Amino acid sequence: MTYEQKILSELEFWKFKILQKQSFFGNVTDKVQKKINSYIPDKVHNAITVTIKQMVKAVLFGSKYTTAKPILHLTLMHREALIKQKIQNYKKTGAAEGGITGAGGFLMSLADFPILLGIKMKMLFDIAAGYGYDVNDYRERLFILHIFQLAFSSKQESKNVFLKMQNWDKSAHLLPTNIDEFDWLTFQQQYRDYIDLAKLAQLIPFVGAAVGAVANYKLIEKLGKTAMMAYRLRLIQFETLKNLHS
Repeated sequence: MTYEQKILSELEFWKFKILQKQSFFGNVTDKVQKKINSYIPDKVHNAITVTIKQMVKAVLFGSKYTTAKPILHLTLMHREALIKQKIQNYKKTGAAEGGITGAGGFLMSLADFPILLGIKMKMLFDIAAGYGYDVNDYRERLFILHIFQLAFSSKQESKNVFLKMQNWDKSAHLLPTNIDEFDWLTFQQQYRDYIDLAKLAQLIPFVGAAVGAVANYKLIEKLGKTAMMAYRLRLIQFETLKNLHS
């Protein structure tokens, strides 16, 4: 089996997992989370939405994240070897950061959120460049935002995002030119709901450091795998897989 055949098989399984029906437990969890969200006043939702929106925009469009240059003239196998190594490095960085902030108590754990967000976004920029995409392109940054959504959303929302991404290069010109038109409310609710259970235990005294380290490691691992699959999908759709390998 060639390397390309191997990743095609992995990609098909990944697509199947995304598009399969949600489990009974998943449905119950979603209903409970929606019920909880309904008790939160709109002004609180709005405040959280604005905060996350500004944080993500600052990271996604900040000048210090424009340095990732697209890597050209490598085989796909070599590209992915480099990308996997970068993901490993980011997982270790995130785990170390989570351990430090988790050990620092409540206030330090609150600081973990923007720091971890920056680590995740920087990793996505490096992965994009590893696959040969220019992150200085506004549409590529929107694609990164969709990868983030795909990784940290409910089952149904992940399906919705995946369907938007399936023909990205054909439909990218239809995307809003103003980032404020993006659905930030759904974005913040999905992301917050996804990481709440994983991160709340980080606030517990004595165990917060261990929980923070493991949670960050797993969250970054999931995001890295999702990003690799998303870029593989784009490469295959436009038959560049063979060109990259030649």
